[in-house]
Amino acid sequence: MDARNPPSEVPRIPGSASVPAVSIIVPTFNRTDFIGTAIQSVFAQSFVDWELLIADDGSDPDTLAYLRTLEAPPLIRVLSLPHSGNPPAVRNAALRQARGEYVAFLDSDDVWLPGKLQAQIAALRSGTTRQWSYTGFTMVDSSGAPLTGSGARAWPAIAGPFLDALLRGEPLIMQSSVMVRRELLQSVGGYDEELPVCGDYALWIRLAQHSEIELIDAPLVLVRRHTNPYFDEVMGLGDLGKLLEKVQRSGAAPHMAAVLRQRCAGVAAGLALAHARSRRRRAVLRTLSSSVRYSWPYATWWSGALRAAALAFASPQLLSIANKYRSARRAAHRAP
Repeated sequence: MDARNPPSEVPRIPGSASVPAVSIIVPTFNRTDFIGTAIQSVFAQSFVDWELLIADDGSDPDTLAYLRTLEAPPLIRVLSLPHSGNPPAVRNAALRQARGEYVAFLDSDDVWLPGKLQAQIAALRSGTTRQWSYTGFTMVDSSGAPLTGSGARAWPAIAGPFLDALLRGEPLIMQSSVMVRRELLQSVGGYDEELPVCGDYALWIRLAQHSEIELIDAPLVLVRRHTNPYFDEVMGLGDLGKLLEKVQRSGAAPHMAAVLRQRCAGVAAGLALAHARSRRRRAVLRTLSSSVRYSWPYATWWSGALRAAALAFASPQLLSIANKYRSARRAAHRAP
């Protein structure tokens, strides 16, 4: 389908005027190149008792006009919001309008396979006490082709008790794979709007404190990686560091204190390196000086700190020589 054209026919949902089983939340900002395909994947679901809330974060007039062509209340509603650049705030605005027993999230550049909602509803209604679930996923490029190599990395698939694994950073839950009972979502306060990049990760941690998780171990979501993401490496690592520090201060998992300290040290080293790559020397020094008090026991932090300092303060000539040396070493290693 042409992603800029709306689907030709809105499905007829039995009982759509009543409370739906699932509220689907799609946040978006100027994503007409992908959102049509995302919405079509909602219409292609084998499970049809849903409502769709498209939360627009102040897109340009052309984009908003396109979104209005999708609107078909009460089945499909478009929420036109002032621009915030804060995805958790956009999702929370839609969550306040949701009526379903469950809430499912779909990013506007991702795609669901047709059985996704059906599999999750069946699992959550099977008598389990688990109140949320996630599925496997496939990483794809902007054209929808599966990624290969490091882009196709496999992550541990974990079900049941989930908090410790989350704090260790072991599982990877994609936003578009999650379905949660709405009452639980509301009871934990929705997304943390102080964490524009890691608001989803913060939510998973809070949910895991209240309920085990159900896993659908099948790749039912296509997660798109492209050249126009909402955030860069510096934003992502900075937000992750704030989240881990928040969890530490909350005392939610005192038995994981050592793990959290080590992860904070690793994130700080990574953030310093990210600043160094852009030659932000003051930011490198600021990051290292603010993190040394809790990071000094960890070799990974010292290694990252030295690399960041060398990268930030070495002369361009020295960096050029080092890069040529590394390239030659890699070429020699690849040679038969």
